[in-house]
Order: sequence, then C-alpha cells, then structure tokens
Amino acid sequence: QVDLVESGGDSVEAGESLRLACVASVKLDELFYMAWFRQAPGKEREGFAVISTKNDYTDVPNSVAGRFTISRDNAKNTMYLQMDSLQPEDTAMYYCAASERRAISRFQGSDYSYWGRGTQVIVSS
Repeated sequence: QVDLVESGGDSVEAGESLRLACVASVKLDELFYMAWFRQAPGKEREGFAVISTKNDYTDVPNSVAGRFTISRDNAKNTMYLQMDSLQPEDTAMYYCAASERRAISRFQGSDYSYWGRGTQVIVSS
C-alpha cells in the first residue's frame, strides 16, 4: 500500500503562482511513474503531467506546458507541480497518482494504482 498526500493548494488571483507537493509513503524509486490529475466542478478528471521516478522522462501537454512544471525529489519522496500564470480555468481539485507499471498510457487513470485525496486550487479573476 502506498499513501500519497498532496499539499500546497490555495485560493489565489489570476497571474499568481502555486507550488503543489505530493509526498509518498514509500521511496519514489519503488514506483515507476507519478502524475498530476485535476478535476474541475462538473468536468471529468484530466491528467496533465507525468514524471518517471527512475529517469528524466516527463510529459506535460501543450495546453499547460510553459506554465506548469513537474519535478521530483527522490531523497524527499516528493513530487512537485510548479504552476505559474494561473488562470480561473485552472480552478480544480488537484490529485497526485502513482503507478507501479513499467509502461503507462500517459494519462490513463486506470494505470495508476495509488491516489491522494487532493488539494484544492481556486483562481479568481
């Protein structure tokens, strides 16, 4: 069993930045991939950033690339999401997820076995 705990969510104004963190209860190199998902009210959950725990691979879609950066610190068992130039449409519950699969289908939720409870991000205009 792997526990994931997110933190860093807050209520901010458009244009501001936030840094989310996700702490895992195991060493990150016991996993293969970690990712950030988000779900806005009335919308489906969407994945938007994934990182390998074993090499330099990251994947961030063009829709948020340039504003969002995913990173990790294996020594701290922690994954991060730096979010800059936040916009009201970024308002959502943000979840981290972890996969023990050697290969994943990018942001397929079923590839991830472990999920955090989420941290709320609210961006006002």
